Amino acid sequence: MTKTAMIRARTTPAVKADTERIFQRLGISTSEAINLFLAQVKMRKGLPFDVRIPNKATLKAMKDADEGKNLTTYDSVDDFFKKMGV
Repeated sequence: MTKTAMIRARTTPAVKADTERIFQRLGISTSEAINLFLAQVKMRKGLPFDVRIPNKATLKAMKDADEGKNLTTYDSVDDFFKKMGV
């Protein structure tokens, strides 16, 4: 089927540049990425990911991570699993 429908969307230059670099590393164009997204929406009859409003604990954890606060470090993946009891 010939692709003739056009979609126009606005975003910030930074988001566009950052995502285009990611798509390039994946070997796809922005148009192909958008078509993949739309195909998933059609197939799932909804968004292909959860959309939620973060609760207070999640917002605090995200803020802490952005600020480098209250982070736990591990010497290795094995150390992480050991401390997690896995």
